[in-house]
Amino acid sequence: MTHHHGDTIMKRRQFVKTSIAAGTTALAVAATGSMASAASAGASEEAPEDTTLTLKGNINHSVCKWCYGDMSVEELAVAGKAMGLKSVELLDPVDWPILEKHGLICAMPFGPVAEGKNRLTDGFNRIENHEWLVPMFKERIKEVADAGYPSVICFSGNRAGLDDETGIVNCLQGLKEIVPTAEQYGVTLCMELLNSKVNHPDYQCDKTPWGVELCKRVGSERFKLLYDIYHMQIMEGDVIRTIQTYSDYIGHYHTGGNPGRHEIDHTQELNYPAIMKAIVETGYTGYVGQEFIPSRTPLVSLREAVALCDV
Repeated sequence: MTHHHGDTIMKRRQFVKTSIAAGTTALAVAATGSMASAASAGASEEAPEDTTLTLKGNINHSVCKWCYGDMSVEELAVAGKAMGLKSVELLDPVDWPILEKHGLICAMPFGPVAEGKNRLTDGFNRIENHEWLVPMFKERIKEVADAGYPSVICFSGNRAGLDDETGIVNCLQGLKEIVPTAEQYGVTLCMELLNSKVNHPDYQCDKTPWGVELCKRVGSERFKLLYDIYHMQIMEGDVIRTIQTYSDYIGHYHTGGNPGRHEIDHTQELNYPAIMKAIVETGYTGYVGQEFIPSRTPLVSLREAVALCDV
């Protein structure tokens, strides 16, 4: 019995030695792999042609420029193109020729803004803003159409004491003057849903039902919502059901990890592959713009996000 016990101890020791040896080998291989990935990640920053993804083609991928402050439009366009992106968005007309040069579009250009005004807070819910919003938006719609782009972003503005109904009535008054131009030129105005809880205090178009009610009253296929998944997770949650219920009123989607608006991977609470699958199943054929702020290596994070969303 003692002899058998000794055998067992010997076998265990041998097993441990073998395991340690195997583990060391595995670690060495893993380290080599990590170094290779790190090298290729580094290379991807310099030589984005190595970052090509094989995309399924169900999602038209886009990225928002403002999240990559240190990169020029040109750098982001080159890197994005190599990853299979079709668009860099939230840009003014001055930057559009750079995209054209690289075979990309701006799927969601910025709307115009008057001097001394703020795009997000001075919006359509204030009658006094219509005197500049209406002529400037008519002009921007023509520019967007000339460039061959599908949409242009707009905002409700802050409440500043306005109740929901007055906000809708005021927005409707301004939009009714612009929508015929949008219809004529085949451009969709998309009002963005933003959260008023964390990032945009007092913003009026902060819940999907409010935006949908405005869409119903405008009554045109050329006025829809920009459904920002990050913002609406904060305000409402229930993202997939909302998308399924209101897909007819949604003209564009934005991503972002919650909490924190960083990478859209396992570090946050939203299940992006499931959300993208739900979007595809609604028959949506527009663009999905990555709008998270990278907290790690920006282009590596972007590539991972595109791959994650490519369902």
